[in-house]
Amino acid sequence: MGAELSLSQARRIALAAQGLAKERPTGPVTTRAVGRTFEQLQLVQIDSVNVLARSHFLPFYSRLGNYDRAILQRLSGQSPRKMMEYWAHEASFIRPVHFEDLRLWQNRAWVGAHAMPEQLRASLETRILEVLKRGRPKTARQVTEAIGHQEAASTVQWGWNWNAAKRVLEDLFEQGIISAASRTEQFERRYTMTERVLPSATASPPDAEGAMLRLIEAAARAHGIGTVRCFADYFRIPAKPAAAAVQELVAGGVLEPVQVRGWKAPLYRHREAALPRRATGRALLSPFDSLVFERRRLEQLFAFHYRIEIYTPAQKRRFGYYVLPFLLGEQLVARVDLKADRQSGRLLVKAAHAEPGDAMPAQGGTATELASELRLMAAWLGLGDVVVEPAGDLAAALRKALG
Repeated sequence: MGAELSLSQARRIALAAQGLAKERPTGPVTTRAVGRTFEQLQLVQIDSVNVLARSHFLPFYSRLGNYDRAILQRLSGQSPRKMMEYWAHEASFIRPVHFEDLRLWQNRAWVGAHAMPEQLRASLETRILEVLKRGRPKTARQVTEAIGHQEAASTVQWGWNWNAAKRVLEDLFEQGIISAASRTEQFERRYTMTERVLPSATASPPDAEGAMLRLIEAAARAHGIGTVRCFADYFRIPAKPAAAAVQELVAGGVLEPVQVRGWKAPLYRHREAALPRRATGRALLSPFDSLVFERRRLEQLFAFHYRIEIYTPAQKRRFGYYVLPFLLGEQLVARVDLKADRQSGRLLVKAAHAEPGDAMPAQGGTATELASELRLMAAWLGLGDVVVEPAGDLAAALRKALG
C-alpha cells in the first residue's frame, strides 16, 4: 500500500523537487547556482515566444531571482557543455548525459522530412552534411544558400512554412546526427555536427531498457512524487515502457508507492525526495515551466486549472495572452497576464486575477507579495516601471500595493 500523505505534503514534496519550496538566495547568483538548478530540473523547455522573455530564461528567474542570462549562453555554448538542445518534453535544453537515452526513445516524425520524396530528401541530406562537416555552424538560411537550394514559396507544403532544406535539417536534428551549436539573436538555430557539441555522442548507443530506467528515474527525481503519466510526460517518452521502468525502480527501492489523500491514482515517491515542514517560496512561473507541464497533475495538486491561451482568439480568452501562475508558499494564488514593453521601459500587467478561495486579497496579502515579485522581475528585465491595467479582480489591489 505504501505510506499515506496529505495533499499538502505532496505539494511540498513536489515544490522541493522543483526548487520552489524555499526563498531565493539573497546574494549574487553564480554560474554554479544556475548549473545546480538545471541539474535539479533535468530539462528546460524552449519556445520562441518573447512577450516577456524567452521561455528558457524564466525557470531560472523563478527559482533564483535576478541572475545574468549570459550564464545560460556559457553553459550551453562552452565546452564541456552543461546544457544542449534536443527533443524532450518539447524542444528543450537537456543535460548532455541524457542525450543518447533520449535519442533512443524520441520519435518526432512530424518535425522532419519523413513525408518528402525520398530522392529529394537523400540528395539534400548528403549536401547538407557535406556543408556542416567542413564548415562553421550555420542557420537554416545559411545552409540553404551554401547548398544552392532554391524553392518557390508557393510550393512549400511542410510544417511551419519551412522549406525542404529546413525540413531535412530538423530531421537530422531529431535523429541526433546534427545539433544546435548556439542560437542567433533572432532565435534561429545554428546547426553543426553533433560530435562537435558532444564528442561522446559517437560512443556505442545504450540499451533501450537501461535508457528508459535512467530517464524515468531522472523524471521521478525532478517530480519528487507523481504518477507514471507524470514521469513519462516529463521527457515525452512512451507510457507502456515507462510503466515497466517504474515497476523495476520500485523493485530496486528507488521509488516507493505512496497514497495521497484526495489524489486517486497510483503514486510513487522518489526515495531521495525531501518533505519540507513548510513551503516558503514565491515565484511567477512561465507557462512553459516544468512545474506546470502536466496539467492534470497541476490541477490535482494545486486545484489550478491552467491553459495557455496564446492561440485562443482574443475575445475568447479568459485570463489573457501570456499568463503566469503566481506561487506563494504552497499555493498558486493568482495569475497575471504580462508583457515587457521594452520600447517604453515598462512591465505591463495586462490583467491580474486572484484564484477562487484565496483569502489573502481581502487583506492585500497576495497583492503585496505579487507587487514585490513584479518589481523584482522588472529589475531583472531591465524595465523601470510596473504598470497595472484594470482587467481582473486583483488589479485594483495590485495597483494600490505598487503605489
